[in-house]
Amino acid sequence: MSGLYLSRGLFPEEFLRPTVEFILGVQQPSGEIPWFESGYTDPWDHIEAAMGLSIGGEHTAAKLAYAWLASVQLADGSWWASYRGDEIDNSKRRETNFVAYIATGVWHHFLITEDREFLQSLWPAVEKAIGFVLSLQTEHGEIHWAVDGDGKPKCDALVTGCSSIYKSLECACNIAVTLGQDSSAWQQARIELGLALRHKPERFDRTWESKARYSMDWFYPVLTGVLPAAEGRARLVSRWDEFVEPNLGCRCVSDEPWATVAESCELVMALLAAGDHARAVEVYSWLHQWRAADGSYWTGYQWVEDLLWPDEKPTWTAGAILLAADALTEHTAASGLFTGVQLLPADARESKERAN
Repeated sequence: MSGLYLSRGLFPEEFLRPTVEFILGVQQPSGEIPWFESGYTDPWDHIEAAMGLSIGGEHTAAKLAYAWLASVQLADGSWWASYRGDEIDNSKRRETNFVAYIATGVWHHFLITEDREFLQSLWPAVEKAIGFVLSLQTEHGEIHWAVDGDGKPKCDALVTGCSSIYKSLECACNIAVTLGQDSSAWQQARIELGLALRHKPERFDRTWESKARYSMDWFYPVLTGVLPAAEGRARLVSRWDEFVEPNLGCRCVSDEPWATVAESCELVMALLAAGDHARAVEVYSWLHQWRAADGSYWTGYQWVEDLLWPDEKPTWTAGAILLAADALTEHTAASGLFTGVQLLPADARESKERAN
C-alpha cells in the first residue's frame, strides 16, 4: 500500500495494528526484542521497537522490554553491542549512543502512560547509563563513540551518535526533574555537547573518513533538537536532492541507490521538527509500498537492481513507522518528543544556549 496521508488526530490505528502485533510476535518472553526471529538484539534498536509498543497501547509488553534491558545492564551502566537472550553476541564494544538511549525510551513511555512507578523503577538504570556515557565526554564537549572490549575508549566522535545522545540527555534531565533528582550536571553536559555539535566540526570524524555521506549525519542534528527550526530547515534543504528519492524515500547514503524505511521515518520527524509539515506527510506516504502482509516493513529498496534489500523486516523499522505516525497525528502524549525540545527545568538556559 502507498499514499497513506496522515494529519493531526487521524492515527490509522486499524492499519498499524498488524505492525504492533509484528513487534509483539518477535518479542521474547523475557521482554527482549530481537531484530527479527532468531536475530540478535542491540540496545538502541530494542528501545526503538519498545517505543512502538508503547504507541500501540501495549504498555505491559513495553515495560517488560525495559525491565529486560535493565536486567542485563553491566555494573558500569553500559550494555554490550548486542545480545542473544542472556548471551553476549558482540563483546567487542559498548557504544555510548546505544547506552544513552534508555533515557529516551523510558521518558517516552512515561509521557504516554504517566506511570510514575515505572519511571522510579527504571531510574537506577538511567542514572548509571548516563553516568557511563558522560564519563566519555571530553573537555571539548563531544562524547567518544564507544569503548572496546576491555573498556578502553575509542577516541573519536560521531555526529549522529552525539546528536542521539543530545536528545537522550534532554530526556534524562526530564526524568531527573520529575523524580526530584539533581540534573544540573547533566544539563551542563548537554549544553557542552550541543556547542560541540554546532560549533566544533573538527571534533568529529577525526580518525576515519567523514560520515557526511550518511543521511543520518544530515538530519539527526535537526531530529534531536541540536539545531533550532530555522537552521534545521536550511540544513534539510541544502542536501535534499542528494538524499531523497521522490516516491521512494530517504537514501541511507548519498552515493547508493538504496532507500531505507527507518531513515525515511526519522527524516519525517526531522521535517516536522523543522516546521516542514507538508514534506513530512509526503515522505511518509511513500513508505507503505514496503509493507509486508503481516504489517512488518522491509529494511529498504535498491532501485537500480529493483530488489528489497536486505532480506530483513526488522522490529526497529516497525517501531520507526509507529513513531513517525504518532508524530504526524499527535496521537499520544509522546508524539512531540522528536519534533521539539521539551527540557522541563531549563527553558531560559536552552534559549541562552541557542543564542551562542
